[in-house]
Amino acid sequence: MATLRFAKTHEYIAEDGGVFTVGISEFAASELGDITFVELPEPGAAFSQGDRFATVESVKAVSDVYAPVDLEVLEANAALTDSPETVNSDAHGAGWFAKVKPTNPAQLDGLISETDYSAMDKEAH
Repeated sequence: MATLRFAKTHEYIAEDGGVFTVGISEFAASELGDITFVELPEPGAAFSQGDRFATVESVKAVSDVYAPVDLEVLEANAALTDSPETVNSDAHGAGWFAKVKPTNPAQLDGLISETDYSAMDKEAH
């Protein structure tokens, strides 16, 4: 089972058997409404924590997606090009944005646990 950690800006990084994926939280996907387009980072690109690394367009708004940690992009989720709505239906699964390699793994410890993020999420509503 994947271990999820979240940034305060609603991005997640999931680690499952040494493979890391990044995307937006289910909460963020529901707040955005119907997602109509996702601009993904290029494989090989490197980002620092807090850098804009993707963009999401929905019927409500265009939103930046930020790198939750320093990372290098290994693979972008090309399936989102044709089916961006996957982010709405399965944000933490098939709706991932990129497979990445954290370049400063110590930053993972500074992110919010899934339990704490869920509690924060409930307090916001």
